[in-house]
Amino acid sequence: MRNLVLQKDRLMSETEVLPPAALPGAGKTVGVLALQGGVAEHARMLESLGAHVVLVKSAEQLANLDALVLPGGESSTIDRLTRIFGLRQPLIETISGGLPTLGTCAGLIMLSTVIDDPAPGQQSLGVLDVSVGRNAFGSQVDSAQVHLPWLTPSGEEVVIDTAFIRAPIVTRTGEGVQVVAHHEGKIVGVRAGNIIGISFHPEVTGDTTVHEELLSLIR
Repeated sequence: MRNLVLQKDRLMSETEVLPPAALPGAGKTVGVLALQGGVAEHARMLESLGAHVVLVKSAEQLANLDALVLPGGESSTIDRLTRIFGLRQPLIETISGGLPTLGTCAGLIMLSTVIDDPAPGQQSLGVLDVSVGRNAFGSQVDSAQVHLPWLTPSGEEVVIDTAFIRAPIVTRTGEGVQVVAHHEGKIVGVRAGNIIGISFHPEVTGDTTVHEELLSLIR
């Protein structure tokens, strides 16, 4: 059985200060899709890791990014706004082209190929071969902070401190998609090539494990 290690050392800390050049995001530019949702929390976390953050609101801002985050929020609203602002097809092309991308909660729904229970007219980007079910863990009042086992790319299992807020689940995984986290017997974390998709919110609790993994995908 793998050793589960609580990653307290990966939590953002005011007492631990690294030289800017030693931070995992140093010299890297990361976009956060900034149409709706938890944009500020992701931006703060990435900046704490030394990255330069671009708040993406137009297709032109996707150019010259090293990585991208699709934040949580209202997935149907984010979907509608990507179409209004002409971002849907540029996002599909950019992510399919290999840009390291993290989708959290609504961002996971946006990345998926199939939404089991879409809102009327809701679409996804179809770049991650999974099916998802929305709000699988209940409403806002059912939100919870948990210590969640996470399988790293090296095969080590660590524990991250995170929050579930109206979280979706993955109900099907396609070829090439690796399951990396479960909660209450349900799939809540996957990775496939340049894409990481999670149901939960580490940016709320301050655990940087997943964001550091995203930064490590930058070549």
